Amino acid sequence: MTAHILIVDDEPRVAEPLSFALQREHFRVTHVERGEQALAVLAADAPALMVLDVGLPDINGFDVLKRVRRDSEVPVLFLTAREDELDRILGLELGGDDYVTKPFSPREVVARVRAILKRQGAPADAAPVLDWRVDEDAARAWFRDQPLSLTRSEYRILEALVRHPGRVFSRARLLDICGSEEDSFERAVDTHIKTLRAKLRPLGGDAWIVTRRGLGYVLERP
Repeated sequence: MTAHILIVDDEPRVAEPLSFALQREHFRVTHVERGEQALAVLAADAPALMVLDVGLPDINGFDVLKRVRRDSEVPVLFLTAREDELDRILGLELGGDDYVTKPFSPREVVARVRAILKRQGAPADAAPVLDWRVDEDAARAWFRDQPLSLTRSEYRILEALVRHPGRVFSRARLLDICGSEEDSFERAVDTHIKTLRAKLRPLGGDAWIVTRRGLGYVLERP
């Protein structure tokens, strides 16, 4: 699986460049602006690492970490404008794994993220996903940096497969993911998979979508 990174920061000018830098390195990124949102994401879709700002609008970042540490050992990289040595010490003593002050270089933060994940034994990237990229906001996908021209349903299916390499999706589940009234039968999924493979074939990506007879489809390295 690709490493899921959770960014908790209420400043778009900080979070957006960092999100872009992480996504370019094939991390899956979730960005929220408040501590309560971060705790909800942690419960629903546990990240491999959390980048946590101290000065959040609802809960102090240190208090967020205290609540996180009640039942989670997720690595935490503090990202904040605070330069006071006592703040840095407090963050580390509470269970933080690293501490970066603003302004910062996104490339440096990405390097620190990789170093933390390596120490933790977590995947810094995923072998299959290195070849794939999806942008949920733009509903676009790329294979080995080549853009793909996809229909809405094709994109939704491919996004699910790319975000969960190695996981077998049944036709019924992929039909739900398509979420289109036009796709009312499971066999419609087979048609979408067929056209997806046809579009990927010139790029050598069609063999990645594997049929598991009687089960469904999965994204695997050929």
